[in-house]
Amino acid sequence: MRKLTTSLFFILSLVILVSPPLIAQGYQGKGKIRGFVYDENGKPLEKVRVKLFCLKAASGFNTETDKNGEWRAMWIRGGKWNIDFDKIGYEPKKISVEVNEWGKNPDIEVKLKKIEGLVVTEEIKAALEKGNSLFDEKKYEEAIQVFQGILQQAPEAYVINLNIGHAYFQLEKYQTAIEYYQKVLDSQADNKNALLGIGNCYLNMGQKEEALKWYGKIKFEEIDDPIVLYNMGNSFYENSLYEESLKYYQKAISLQDDFLDARYRLGLAYITLGKNEEALREFENYLKFDADSERANQVKGFIEYLKKK
Repeated sequence: MRKLTTSLFFILSLVILVSPPLIAQGYQGKGKIRGFVYDENGKPLEKVRVKLFCLKAASGFNTETDKNGEWRAMWIRGGKWNIDFDKIGYEPKKISVEVNEWGKNPDIEVKLKKIEGLVVTEEIKAALEKGNSLFDEKKYEEAIQVFQGILQQAPEAYVINLNIGHAYFQLEKYQTAIEYYQKVLDSQADNKNALLGIGNCYLNMGQKEEALKWYGKIKFEEIDDPIVLYNMGNSFYENSLYEESLKYYQKAISLQDDFLDARYRLGLAYITLGKNEEALREFENYLKFDADSERANQVKGFIEYLKKK
């Protein structure tokens, strides 16, 4: 099982999103998209950070909105893109879109919800940016000190406990991370990032049943990261809950069609459940992306077996 990392699936509330290093050329193509970001009252939001990530290329780039709330992405390849929106003082938002490289794409309109009870001063903003920069540089202990300093000045900014939890997660101090995620849940019981964080901590500690318990508190339709879905599917699969694992693998490959680990596991789950037709289909789809590896030879063996059934 893959070990989970926050850089792949966590949305950092109130701070600039942390992402892996971006590869310059992989996402380039002929397509273009445009979007607008507003507040809940329809007022354009300026300087919203827009992070675009191409799933096929496993790379992307950042831009931001202008005074009209508008942003543009030019010369990009077609396919599935994840787009994150964040602005200090607002709840971050993540969407997935399918980009048509050769045709006109519809405008993307997003509304961000203001976080109540938090007054973002220039001092807090600067501290958040410093903490995020330290996190990005993998200086997690220093980042924790900065975030804790903000909480001392603004205790109402409870969501910053998420950031502290993420840093402890990266340090593999999972019990301490859980304590900080729980502080968020004490104020916002349905915060999916905190619920997911606790589940991931238990998963990395090898406590799969406890991880499943926490994952079960998250609405399935709100999970939009293929890596998270894959790991959750594995948790069900390895606890012999094969039927339950299917929807996680299925959604993972719907978000990233060349996610071969998920396709392979989905095929195995179908075989285990006696759904041979579905298994054959998934293994044949697998070979469209990988026809020569050692695992591809295994897949070919499965296909040969299933065709004889």
